[in-house]
This record gives sequence, structure tokens and C-alpha cells, in this order.
Amino acid sequence: MAVRAGAQIPFVDRDSKFGTDVISAVRELGSHPTRTAFRSPWQNGVAERWVGSCRRDLLDHVIVLNEQHLKRLMAEYVRYYHEDRTHLGLAKDTPAGRPTAMCPLVGSKIHSLSRLGGLHHRYAVAA
Repeated sequence: MAVRAGAQIPFVDRDSKFGTDVISAVRELGSHPTRTAFRSPWQNGVAERWVGSCRRDLLDHVIVLNEQHLKRLMAEYVRYYHEDRTHLGLAKDTPAGRPTAMCPLVGSKIHSLSRLGGLHHRYAVAA
């Protein structure tokens, strides 16, 4: 699954372990990595929070088979993170924004939309 154009992970640390291989892999996923500023260790917390969310939401629950499988999972996670996962810092909205759902009428059908292979779900009122 392709990641929406312009999707961006928050930051990539300036540590030498985030060399050209990591940057090219992130770009292959359709994201545009942003490096932390020089001498700004406070930004590491932002990067660590994203990595921690990815680990808790996805990687703790799957067995990665190979590099191609990991790339597919990460592309799906970035899409899920931007389009479906709500964030308290955004008043429970998503980074991409989504319309507020109206309260369903009694007896309305609710659809479960599977995300990340069924690991997470998004729910919507049937039209």
C-alpha cells in the first residue's frame, strides 16, 4: 500500500546510525524524513515517541519475515498513523484530519474497517 504523498515522520536523529541507508529506506516508504536540529536534544523525545508508538502499536505484535515485509508493514503503519490513529495533542484528531462522525441513529449499522492486517480497526457508520 502506498503512503499518501507528503506524509512525514516527525524527526530522524542526527546519530550516525541514521545514515544514508536509513534515509533512503524512509524515502522508499513515501515519507520525507526531517533531521533534528544541531544541538537540540529536546527533539530526540519527539523521534523516540514516534518510534515507541510504532513499536507498541505494531512491532510488538507481529513477526517480521524479511525486509520487504517490514517495509510493507511500515508503509501501512505510517498511513494508519496519519489517517486513522487519533492524537491527544491534536484534540483527538489525526495528522491528516478527518471529518467528525455524526451520532448514528438507533439501529444504524457500524462497519469495522480493518487496519494493519486486523491489528487495529476504524469504525464508521454505514451510509
